[in-house]
Amino acid sequence: MWIKGGLIVDPASNIQEKADLYIKDGIIAGIYPGGSQKSDEMVIDASGLWVLPGLIDMHVHLRDPGYEYKEDISSGSLAAAAGGVTTLACMANTDPVNDNPSVTNYILDKARQVSKVRILPVGAVTKGLKGKELAEMGLMKKAGIVAVSDDGNPIEDSSLLRMALEYASTFGLTVMSHCQDRNMCASGVMNEGALSSLLGLPGIPPISEDIMVARDVLVSQYTGIPIHITHISTQGSVRIIELAKHRGVKVTCDVTPHHLLLTEDRVRTYDTNAKMYPPLRNEADRLSLIAALKGSLIDCIATDHAPHARDEKDLDFDIAPFGMIGLQTLLPSIMKIHLDYGIDFIRLLACVTAHPARIFGIDGGEIKEGSRADITLFDPEAKWIFTEQDVKSKSKNSPFFGQEFTGRVVQTIVQGKTVYSGN
Repeated sequence: MWIKGGLIVDPASNIQEKADLYIKDGIIAGIYPGGSQKSDEMVIDASGLWVLPGLIDMHVHLRDPGYEYKEDISSGSLAAAAGGVTTLACMANTDPVNDNPSVTNYILDKARQVSKVRILPVGAVTKGLKGKELAEMGLMKKAGIVAVSDDGNPIEDSSLLRMALEYASTFGLTVMSHCQDRNMCASGVMNEGALSSLLGLPGIPPISEDIMVARDVLVSQYTGIPIHITHISTQGSVRIIELAKHRGVKVTCDVTPHHLLLTEDRVRTYDTNAKMYPPLRNEADRLSLIAALKGSLIDCIATDHAPHARDEKDLDFDIAPFGMIGLQTLLPSIMKIHLDYGIDFIRLLACVTAHPARIFGIDGGEIKEGSRADITLFDPEAKWIFTEQDVKSKSKNSPFFGQEFTGRVVQTIVQGKTVYSGN
């Protein structure tokens, strides 16, 4: 396969130039700046398109096994392919929980059968996500997990977090931490503030996140072991992580597109598609996240793709589940941030390619000879409106319906095979 005439944008090599790509046997076999006269095999005309490394979404919920009515590996991979995402790291809060190698093997075996993209399981930190006893990290690593997380539940016991960091590090696994002091927000359903009082909804105070981020940073500093804080949402978290990085603490973090683009104001109509955890915060929090992204303080952007069936989201706001889908709006959201805030696209692209690959210690996320031929072809000029009809996921819970985006995925290639081709 040849990909000809496109602009290659690769953060790992800091390259933005027109070149032809030659793909053979699932890898990039040649890069030809200025073009190549060879074209003896299938040719994809990428004129006017950006040729990007396939995106890596380091935080998704595929709901498989156990909740396949919301999503499964097949439908989740379809949505990923349509969004230009070629690698998914799926969280462990399935049923049964991915806290042992048999569940890890089930996910990988099914992925080999039905998935259009690469699936990388994230194992649980503790058995049953109960925060009491460490899970079988070594056996799960041997089976194929790339990280561990109790996402959906914080690791409240600080001693257990320390043991988890030390144990995970012996297997080269990153701990991804969900930061939430549950005692401060047990009944909360949205950001705590004047708006939550006005709407009569119990709030989730920003400090409930900040306290746990500070604790995690201190444990990481004490042990000298890296930790990854997932879906940060507050000014306080930004300040804590900034200070920690300046002190040399090995902390990394990610943020979601919805926390970068939306605020608590989206909840005014009691739209449950805008109910998520962490909740949408206020404008000051949102702008602090944008500034942190612009200053390269935030390492990654991840969707926290969390499908829920329509009848679940149609419940009253206070009892509807948290979460939204995000795979198909990831790259368009990044483009919107680039256009609205003047942040270099290549810097934003690194947050969904090179940086998550580095944190997980996996191949991919770059365009170079010998690397995986995971490629996303992107039309930076296309304008379109996201609707329910576009959704490939089983679930339709997105607050971005009706949003006009600039930039659309045209084709997605995984290991040299086209897995998505847009109209």
